[in-house]
Amino acid sequence: MTDAGRGFRFKATIAFTLVYILWGSTYLAIGIAVKHIPPFMMGALRFIIAGTIMLGWRLARGFAVAISGRDLFRLTTIGVLLLSTGNVVLGWAETYIATSLAALLIAITPLWFLILERFSHRGDRLSPRGLAGIALGLGGVIVLMWPGLSAGMSIGRAELIGGGLVLISSVSWAIGSVLSKRWHVRSDPYTASGWEMLMAGFVNLAVALGVGELPRTVWNRESLLAVGYLVVAGSLIGFTAYLWLLRNVSTPKVATYAYVNPLVALFLGWLVLGENIDGYIITGTAIVILSIILVTGAKLKHADTEEAPGLPDVETTGD
Repeated sequence: MTDAGRGFRFKATIAFTLVYILWGSTYLAIGIAVKHIPPFMMGALRFIIAGTIMLGWRLARGFAVAISGRDLFRLTTIGVLLLSTGNVVLGWAETYIATSLAALLIAITPLWFLILERFSHRGDRLSPRGLAGIALGLGGVIVLMWPGLSAGMSIGRAELIGGGLVLISSVSWAIGSVLSKRWHVRSDPYTASGWEMLMAGFVNLAVALGVGELPRTVWNRESLLAVGYLVVAGSLIGFTAYLWLLRNVSTPKVATYAYVNPLVALFLGWLVLGENIDGYIITGTAIVILSIILVTGAKLKHADTEEAPGLPDVETTGD
């Protein structure tokens, strides 16, 4: 492997690690924040602050942050799909269901990636090994959820609403991610993420004010600390790493974060909330880890090229 290849692999490994671990921890932080700050107000606060910091940092570094109207429209669309309908609706779901259950349900996201890529003429198609890894990952999630399923867990109105919101969130996130990879904008990933967060934050604020969330907001220390963590770990670091991966690694491989995040959420539930970890969780975790190895090591078949190597390849964005 060349020095450039080793350098890229190192950057990709760091980016994957950040997305895997930091985003897995955000389920707990979101669950804490929405106890006192309604979801869209939480999303407005989080992303307006994060977007302002990111764009201010770029300006301080001497980079231009001005963008064209066309790019602003594209970044706003992507930001709303990822950070309003995707992220904030997930927070809304966590007002109905447990954070660990929300994290497990979001593991269906890689399926939407595959479906969207399958119908995209320029999509990246995983080899049979990669597809087997996706299927194995879903199997691991089923093992994780099996105690509740086998016990005949009753599904009430809250679970139906929460599950439906998670479904909407995962579909929107997948669409936004694919558009982020396909749409070319004339800005670096950091500036682009800053505009996406800022514009999504304003949209979230408009919705929050429109549905009357402001009078229901309680600005207590616990929720504000949770929002602060989401700003730094989830947005400034995690979201930027995610966008870098989307620009440089195939979307099916990037989507493996949806399998790892539930494991992190479950671990934090055990560590912070004292939730039980049994044999099903240990077995499911092992299966999910194996699925990640299969997917990240799989080769890709491009629609108009021969089979290409996996992780070290750098891909360009579409237009």
